[in-house]
Parts: sequence; structure tokens; C-alpha cells
Amino acid sequence: MGNLRNTDSVSAAVQEATSRYANILLDYWFKRSFGSDSGKRLMILTLREILPETDISDITYGNKEHPNPFPDSHGVIFDIECTSNDGSRFIVEVQLARQAWFMERALFYSSFAIQEQVMRGQDSYEFMPVYFIALMDFTLHPEDDGRFVYRYNLLDINTGELMTDRIGYTFLELPKVRSISDGSSNLEKLCYALHNMTVMKTRPPEMTAEIFELLFSSAEIAKFAPEEKIKYENDMTTERDIRNQIAYSREEGRAEGLEKGRAEEKNRIAENLKKLGVPDEIINKAL
Repeated sequence: MGNLRNTDSVSAAVQEATSRYANILLDYWFKRSFGSDSGKRLMILTLREILPETDISDITYGNKEHPNPFPDSHGVIFDIECTSNDGSRFIVEVQLARQAWFMERALFYSSFAIQEQVMRGQDSYEFMPVYFIALMDFTLHPEDDGRFVYRYNLLDINTGELMTDRIGYTFLELPKVRSISDGSSNLEKLCYALHNMTVMKTRPPEMTAEIFELLFSSAEIAKFAPEEKIKYENDMTTERDIRNQIAYSREEGRAEGLEKGRAEEKNRIAENLKKLGVPDEIINKAL
């Protein structure tokens, strides 16, 4: 075992201001690193680590907006949607904070990838596998301290018999990986890097694989074009505003002890963020 690394997230806002690496969990920057043609190799290597049972040699990205079946609702756009060389579909979502009905949203999102494969007017409901992957910068299972990967399939509750092997859900709780060593898996190292990248001054020596070379290179702020640096600074300012609004709301809600008060405050925050020009999809993820 090599040197053990453990990074606290104390004073994160101060460290972010002088960070060498960008917070690529933010919407635009995640897509820039993983969802662009230049990030294709990084995305392939990441999918291989998360789903080692898949045989992925190439992917194509889907950039279209999916029609929302609910009236007067915006279309649905995934953080990243791609199809592998064998036709398997992958939906990759980043979630920065707890959100009500997040698991249900995962089911809703995966249904689009299934429906689009089933041709209307055909008797066959055959479709290629669909995988939903969530990178969560929070924990849903704080009591389960030693585990950071959660995988779900459709099973018989009595026998465990698999209903279908063509749909699966993987949730990664990034903060659970608090330290790494030479003996850590690449998946552990990846989760650790994504959660702690903004406080790192250099790429850790334990992260020598190609996936980490690509990851840290894509996140290095010094390599951003001038207009990208300006955008990143603006995005970080907006992100800090959102965090402060949410923190204030939660504190006030606890003080009042009233669910109604918390709901009203949440609506007020959403209205303020809209005035700042924050997109609805980011507001929905943040609150």
C-alpha cells in the first residue's frame, strides 16, 4: 500500500478561488470533459470502470432534447447520453445535492431510452440494454459508511430472479471515498478525484492510469481558452450564490420548524435564481 491520502473539504470556497483544477461536476464543465468529441476517450474509460461487464470500444453522443409528456413542461435533456458500439444506451447524470424523488427521476429518464428503441406499430418490445448512471456529490446512505457504489436491477422480491438484464441503475456516492492509496481501485480513485479536484494542487501520484491523465488535463484551468476562464468564474459565482441560498433556506426552515415555511422559502429561492438567469434544470437539481 502506498501513501494514504485524505482531503477535507473545509474552506472549499476559498480554495476554489485559487484552484488549479475546475469543478467539472458543474453542468457545462462536466459535458465539456466527458460529453464532447475531445472527451470521448475519457467517457469510454469511465464507463468501463463503472460497468466493467460491458464491452465498450466506441460511443456516439446523443444531443437531442426529449419531448416531455407532461403538458406545458420543458423537454428533457440528460447531462450525457451516449450509445456504445454494441447499441447499449447510457444515461449519465450528475447530482450535486439531495433532491426529492431522485430515484424516481432515474426511472423516468431511463424510460426515454427504452421507448425510443421500440418501434411503433411493431409487436416486438425488444431493446438494447439501457444503463442509468448517477454521480452524486452527496450521500443517500450515510449509515452505510463502507460502501459507495449502489447497483439496482428489476428482480423478483422472493427468489431474486432477474426480470430483465436490459436495464440497470448505478449510483455512485462520491463523498464516501474519503481516502485513496496505491491499492485503491480506479473507480475509487475516480470518485475521490471528482469530489476533491478543486482542492488539489497536482495530480496525486496514485493516479497514473490514462483515465486520470485525461481527467486532470480536461479540468486544468490554465488550459482553458480566455472566454472559458471568464465563463468558469461566472459559473462558480452563480454556484456559490445557489449554495448560500440553499444553506440560508435550510437554516431558516430549521428555525421555523414549519414545512410550509420551508416550501415557501424554496419557491422564493427558485424565483431569485431565475431572475439571475439560472436555467430551470440547474435550479431543479440544486433545490
